[in-house]
Amino acid sequence: MKRPPKPARDSIAPSDLTFGLSTCKRCLWIKYWFKVSMPGAFPLVKPLSQAQEEHFRRASMQDIDPSLAPGVVKQWGQWVKSSPIMVGGKESQFKILGIYDLLAHYEDGSVGIIDCKVSDSDRDNGAFYAPQLEAYAYALEHPEKGKPFPVSSMGLLVWRLAGVNQSVEGGYGFATTQHYIPVERNQDEFQSLISNLIDVIEGDLPAAGAECPTCNYLDARLALEN
Repeated sequence: MKRPPKPARDSIAPSDLTFGLSTCKRCLWIKYWFKVSMPGAFPLVKPLSQAQEEHFRRASMQDIDPSLAPGVVKQWGQWVKSSPIMVGGKESQFKILGIYDLLAHYEDGSVGIIDCKVSDSDRDNGAFYAPQLEAYAYALEHPEKGKPFPVSSMGLLVWRLAGVNQSVEGGYGFATTQHYIPVERNQDEFQSLISNLIDVIEGDLPAAGAECPTCNYLDARLALEN
């Protein structure tokens, strides 16, 4: 596969620090050099996530979880873009670009990132999503333009299915339980992962991930066709 003179994109999606690196480096490499990726098929995820995010607009942080400092959700669903990522003291060709879910403003001038999830997966834990949230924090603290915001908290707001309820009017709705999962900041781990990701992108075509559904499907289909 002949690589073009430069990557097709110069911005790194925060989710690629979790799903991209952990699933298939080959698919990740192709995504950045050729802007080709397998489309997802999650028809209910977007409307459920939007409903969750809309519910917590302008919410008090202590209403979300009593452990949080006094603050209010003042921003939601906004793009953030960083200045060029520094790797080993040098400026790389890549920037962070992504959309956060909720951003709270605390009384001390710092902000808190909240990532909303509607899921029952055991993967929805702080350790797995920490690099993704740290990427948003990097973009907020090192913005391409405008004022930087110091990030003092990060966390997941998870809704898990808890059954079906019937309303007085005869309608039905899904019930959920809510869990706030604090995510500890780890800037050293973020720097290590972002360096690894950039090394993958700037290197040669990697081997396919052993459990990559896209590559396994393509290999099986090619074998049938031959």
